[in-house]
Amino acid sequence: MSDKKMTSSRRHHLKSLMLQIAANWLVQEKKELVAAKEAYMAENCPNPDMSGDQNTLMETCKKLHALIDKIDEERYDIQGKVSKADKEIEDLRLKVVDLAGVKKPALKKVRMSADAMLKALLGSKHTVNMDLRANLKQVKKEKKEEEVSDVGDWRKNVEGKADRKKMFETS
Repeated sequence: MSDKKMTSSRRHHLKSLMLQIAANWLVQEKKELVAAKEAYMAENCPNPDMSGDQNTLMETCKKLHALIDKIDEERYDIQGKVSKADKEIEDLRLKVVDLAGVKKPALKKVRMSADAMLKALLGSKHTVNMDLRANLKQVKKEKKEEEVSDVGDWRKNVEGKADRKKMFETS
């Protein structure tokens, strides 16, 4: 059977059978719980005898009140034990976490500008602007008037540039 896989219909059939058996167990468990509760109540809390005169009924009431007080004290003690046990469980759980250590997640690379990084580190106090161009000295470019006038017709100034031509020819 190691080579063959179970078919899906067979698997679903077995699953439904298991669920049906579990449901039957739950119903049976509820019935047993109700029966156990009735047996406990019959043993520990018999029905009070209501026959008799007023004095007898008052005595019965006093006994019932004394039983209620006793049960309340027991409930309070048990509740204290449970809360103490819960606190110990929580302390032990915290110790286990401390002993295991907190696993640090893998850090992801994040593209961040210098401004954003400083803002993240310094918070809202960050007012320094990392734009380096903003802190540079402003320089105004002045165009020379001569160059602007020389731009005209190149043929007018050919003789003026003739000495330059000779300089290149001689060398």
